[in-house]
Amino acid sequence: MPELPEVENVRRNLESMVVGRTIASVDVRLPRIIRTPDDTVRFAAELAGCTIQSVSRRGKYLLFSVPPYTLVSHLRMEGQYLWVAADEPVAPHTHVIFHFDDHTELRYRDVRQFGTMDLIEPGQPLPKGLLALGPEPFSEDLDHDGLYRRVHRRTASIKAVLLDQAVLAGLGNIYVDEALFRAGIHPARPAHQLTRAEAQTLVKAIREVLTEAIEAGGSSIRTYVDGYGRHGGFQIRLNVYGRQGQPCQTCGSEIVKLRIAGRGTHVCPLCQPKSRRHEAVRERAGKGEVSVP
Repeated sequence: MPELPEVENVRRNLESMVVGRTIASVDVRLPRIIRTPDDTVRFAAELAGCTIQSVSRRGKYLLFSVPPYTLVSHLRMEGQYLWVAADEPVAPHTHVIFHFDDHTELRYRDVRQFGTMDLIEPGQPLPKGLLALGPEPFSEDLDHDGLYRRVHRRTASIKAVLLDQAVLAGLGNIYVDEALFRAGIHPARPAHQLTRAEAQTLVKAIREVLTEAIEAGGSSIRTYVDGYGRHGGFQIRLNVYGRQGQPCQTCGSEIVKLRIAGRGTHVCPLCQPKSRRHEAVRERAGKGEVSVP
């Protein structure tokens, strides 16, 4: 599933590709992609003649400003936007086509068909999932102990809590695993056990990994491409995600894959101690005093 870095790269591409372009017509080929309104003929008719003014992002949602409307798009598992010339052959699994008046098109392609679009009228509430989002990882709401305040009463694993979009917007399986590795925190640790210092370290790790991933164009683990059809480059820099059975690039221990919060989770057992007892063992091992089982 595209996470914050991938969606942010798509947003940046769309901003350069489609802002200022006027929609001549819309072709909806798979009606269930459109949630609001529940009439696809009306969806297309309302957008005809509108000009895209901006493209913003909130969590994993894209928001197209198409006055007087806001078009909210969620890519879900494999949604993709591609901007092409109108005479370009239409690829399989293309479900919505925005025809512009300059003979270019913005095409929405989705093999899994889980993506959604909502055309929001002035005064109409945004989709519930969007309204329920927590702060952005780069938000000022996450000051030095902001994350600690959001997690210190939660008994679930820190992995599960970070995946909760109401706690922090935009994170998914890849970047939660990577941030926890950088912070030296085991993903199965109960969230309420994190100290303020660990929470501060984790915020720093989250911001670092997201920044680097955005700059690298995101991670193309399976099918992700940006608006120009380009793959991301961050997948070659992942420390733990997808590297089970391989040596940790920090300590040499074998990366293991666990099931935590219902998700495949990648961990270095030495760099990410599961408990304070294991942390003490890790520190002693680092001094050559003991081997870690």
